[in-house]
Amino acid sequence: MKQEDFPMLRQEYIYFDNGATTLKPQCVIDKIKDYYENYSANAHRGDYDFSYKVDQAYENAREIVRNFIHAKKREEIVFTSGTTQSLNMIAFGFFAPLLEPGDEVLITQSEHASNVLPWFILEQKKGIVVKYISLDEDHYVTLENVKKSITPKTKVISIAGVTNVIGDARPMKEITEFAHENNIFVVCDGAQMVPHVPVDVEYLDIDFLAFSGHKMCGPTGVGVLFGKSELLEAMEPQNYGGGMNESFDSASEVELKELPTRLEGGTPNIAGVIGLGEAILYLEKIGMKKIHEVEQELRTYAIEKMMHIPHLDILDLESDSGIISFNVDGIFSQDVAYYLNKYKVCVRAGNHCAKILKNEVGVTNSLRMSFYFYNTKEEIDTVIDLLRDKERIVREML
Repeated sequence: MKQEDFPMLRQEYIYFDNGATTLKPQCVIDKIKDYYENYSANAHRGDYDFSYKVDQAYENAREIVRNFIHAKKREEIVFTSGTTQSLNMIAFGFFAPLLEPGDEVLITQSEHASNVLPWFILEQKKGIVVKYISLDEDHYVTLENVKKSITPKTKVISIAGVTNVIGDARPMKEITEFAHENNIFVVCDGAQMVPHVPVDVEYLDIDFLAFSGHKMCGPTGVGVLFGKSELLEAMEPQNYGGGMNESFDSASEVELKELPTRLEGGTPNIAGVIGLGEAILYLEKIGMKKIHEVEQELRTYAIEKMMHIPHLDILDLESDSGIISFNVDGIFSQDVAYYLNKYKVCVRAGNHCAKILKNEVGVTNSLRMSFYFYNTKEEIDTVIDLLRDKERIVREML
């Protein structure tokens, strides 16, 4: 499906590392190239035709993002360098001034480092308390376990909409409803969610959402921070400098611009933003529901075949995403990845930036196959054949 749109696939690689980053369609490459070749001026700076065209393209991309996630206002869309920066801005720009020593932030042991480390730093520096929502026997988050984890001191729930190793989809709507009944903020790491399923921030009632362009056919180095406008109004900028100020004459006379500009200090990744807008238009033509259906079909197909191979230990037999994490019994995950690479198969091996997940699943490293809509069952068949003979893996892995 749509493989002809992706120049990388002409090299006859099997690319199953879409959870790390996705391939880029030709239309996104062309859009970025057009900017650099034909109107490569700065944004919101110049009084000439090229600069005006940049402003239009940049703000048009903001409107594309707003519409894509169904935000009410364009001011609620802030461009960042990616999910990591977005989550850091949320933690240090909004919650650091708000939280008091002893206030609790709930996360899980299956979160990505970007949704763990900022809270750990606030625990060190401000004395907040980071607690974990218990996972069920499948390593899923349930509303019931969220309710059990909340205390009168709980101020924030910060979790991924879909996790990057187990691949479970969290019940975000139900969680936000319960959280808001108890005056608790909800932060959603959408890096593995927004590229794969329809997202409506108004329906979900999420307070903050972070996601990256490169995981959804867009360029690297660009991401999005969504926040409810009244919350973003209270957020302290993390970058002070050009573009985000209205005027300054002295320390007592500093005036900042309105949202979202005051949270986008410095020259932005203009080409990245324009490319992200084009990537979203591309995904919308396919349809987010269709993308999710294709991924689920591929995953079901792969799991059914893998279950018949006794030396494969699958960590997530059930999942609502296109992610499969597994190991080959007795063989280090990176060694298996090197073996697959000999046959032009790209998979991820390691802890997948989820270093505390080992406390939950008892496994430090694993292999991860993560599918996207341009993958095929034929590719899965090839990889399954390569994994079927354990002795061959041992013989050829180095």
